[in-house]
Amino acid sequence: MAADHYFSAQPSGELVARPLTVTLAGREVTLQTAGGVFSPGGLDIGTGVLLGHVPPPPTSGDLLDLGCGWGPIALTLALESPRATVWAVDINERARELTRRNAELLGLDNVRVAAPDEVPEDIRFMTIWSNPPIRIGKNELHGMLDAWLPRLREAADAWLVVARNLGSDSLQRWMEDRYRGELAVSRYATNKGFRVLRVRNRSGLTGPITTITG
Repeated sequence: MAADHYFSAQPSGELVARPLTVTLAGREVTLQTAGGVFSPGGLDIGTGVLLGHVPPPPTSGDLLDLGCGWGPIALTLALESPRATVWAVDINERARELTRRNAELLGLDNVRVAAPDEVPEDIRFMTIWSNPPIRIGKNELHGMLDAWLPRLREAADAWLVVARNLGSDSLQRWMEDRYRGELAVSRYATNKGFRVLRVRNRSGLTGPITTITG
């Protein structure tokens, strides 16, 4: 694999933006995309599965899009929860720039674009939505999840979409073992070769975790 990936901090080459028309939160919008970020040609299948299967986000508080790319998840969260603060986090500076531009194009003032180390450590999230970068490798992926999943608020959920052929089931088992007693992990939905995994902070948990298959 080449050294320059969508999860590189500084993609090589100049940022050359081009228009991209997609539907987010039930609205057709025209945004900007560019090479050097994840899925620059449009909404990828996994993100589409995530957005189509998770419940509506909390209406207020701090919400996190982990690995924002050009912004489809963060923008959806911001459109659906205008009173919430949406943190769009990515190591890739080009992805952050595109997400920032796209939030401005949509007139969204509740999106905070940040590198991972720019998010205040005391913030706890009402939800986390993510199409995580599986291809960075297990050690890096596990480290990323270790850094962010424990920052869920009491009884709050994280929603992760992972392709079955890229290890969704093994990742679920790892999280179950890793966070046993702290976070409840379940498979919430299956569609188009992807799993949507639900990770809930067990603090304040009073009922069963809903699981949907199919």
